[in-house]
Amino acid sequence: MTPLALSGSSVDGPLYLDVVDLAHRSPGWLDDTIAVWSAYGLAVFALLMLVGWWRARRDGADAAMTALAVPVAVVAAFGVNSLVKPLVAEDRPCRRLAFRTLEACPARGDWAFPSNHTAVACAAAVALFFVSRRLGAVASVCAVAMAASRVWVGVHYPHDVVAGAVLGALAGCLAMIALRRSPAALAGRLAGTRLRPLLVSGAP
Repeated sequence: MTPLALSGSSVDGPLYLDVVDLAHRSPGWLDDTIAVWSAYGLAVFALLMLVGWWRARRDGADAAMTALAVPVAVVAAFGVNSLVKPLVAEDRPCRRLAFRTLEACPARGDWAFPSNHTAVACAAAVALFFVSRRLGAVASVCAVAMAASRVWVGVHYPHDVVAGAVLGALAGCLAMIALRRSPAALAGRLAGTRLRPLLVSGAP
């Protein structure tokens, strides 16, 4: 299949340049904070998934199984997003536009559309709502921050992160719905095996 070779600069290049220019005029501490978040913030979603699973064990095997499905849904969303990238084959804005960015420009062939970071973050946020509304809300705020940071550091156009958010949220939601259809009896059976500590807190 021939890639679409989207020219992102024709979509929202001026908006991207405005954001990157604002980043250059912002305090160094702010840029450094956003750059660290952009690079390592996905670890926070892993932590939220761990917290969700730990708390779900108190509510029984079914709740724990739902929590354990969250990382599976996130991986599924990442897989779908990665399949779309080469089909569109959009160059990174830092390669198309002559502008210094906060983050080093990814190598050629590391396509921009849709944003993987944003897709993973939004998939995690939506999936966590199936476990806990509070964790889902916290993850949603973090996902918005992740999406914005990817434009701020210069590695994505705004439309890249919007597409990543939509695709990640949709894929995460559909994956969680599919994974939750597993028979409830499965959780009960697993709780009676050596896997019990993964599903239920406390002694049998």
